[in-house]
Amino acid sequence: MTTVRDVAKLAQVSVSTVSLVLRQPHRVSEATRERVQEAIEQLQYRPNGTARDLRVRKTNTVAILLHNLSGPFYSELIRGVEEIGEALGYTTLAAGCAKNQEQGSLRLLHEGRVDGAIVLDPTIDSPVLLQYARQSLPIVVLDRRLSDGLQSAYITAVGSDHESGGYLAAQHLLSQGYRRFAFIAGPVDSEHSHLRQLGFFRALQEASIDTAAVPVVHSDFTEPGGMRAMRTLLKSEWPAQAIFAANDEMAIGVLQVLEEQQVNVPGDVAVMGFDDIRLARYVVPPLSTIHQPMYELGVAAMKQLQRALSGKTNIPAEVLPVKLVPRASTTDNLLKKAGDESHVS
Repeated sequence: MTTVRDVAKLAQVSVSTVSLVLRQPHRVSEATRERVQEAIEQLQYRPNGTARDLRVRKTNTVAILLHNLSGPFYSELIRGVEEIGEALGYTTLAAGCAKNQEQGSLRLLHEGRVDGAIVLDPTIDSPVLLQYARQSLPIVVLDRRLSDGLQSAYITAVGSDHESGGYLAAQHLLSQGYRRFAFIAGPVDSEHSHLRQLGFFRALQEASIDTAAVPVVHSDFTEPGGMRAMRTLLKSEWPAQAIFAANDEMAIGVLQVLEEQQVNVPGDVAVMGFDDIRLARYVVPPLSTIHQPMYELGVAAMKQLQRALSGKTNIPAEVLPVKLVPRASTTDNLLKKAGDESHVS
């Protein structure tokens, strides 16, 4: 049976260099990497993965721990993690939350089946993450932060600038002449929703809008949740000119209810979301939103995890910018343009 020593001898390199080519090829020069690969192919060498893992206690696998696997946010994010992970020689494993976390996603950490983890699941509490994080199992919390007062040299974070996004949303709506607003928030304990509301209200206050009079209806970040919240708003006497929903899925639910009630968008009321999921551009009218860099978040998270896996500790958190994407749901001119383009096509 061909061994790694045979490959090293034929390629005229050390055994450790062959191991690097197999596990972390980015750390080896291109010329050396090609020479080792040629030797592997010539000898038809196949590494014994199980034996290797037992020797070095490495799996070359990283986990992505999500609350669920169904949201439209996740596909682009996972793609970013997977592409960078593959380039770095890692396999990625996405896992959803189970009712009993020790039997679900956290089992991967508990049993040492991964080398590191990227955690987006908000139901995994910070003390639990602190329990698992260590030099041999670094963790990147994605789009969240640890609870106040808690920190670890082996946990870092990557996220979007949610507060800035809320501020941009308000600035856009104000620029269109709207002065009476309503906000459809996420769950009461959602940090993302809170930050988006904070930025939104800050811009309104700068424009001398009384935010104490702005209705806030909490929901659950889903289309049905947005529909329920919109029906609640319709029962109130507040004549909102513009509605900002804390994510696109809820905003799309808002559009559905307004269509049922034959309320013109944006003629009677403008609607704006947050995230810029793919569906946002295809609903009628196309949804104005704040673009959250989903793919880039995955890329940044994997790069942060690689730094930790290479031995770095106390890695500073990284915050990615968001941007305004105005569409026809808030702007009459864009609605007319969208109509004209559909006639041309």
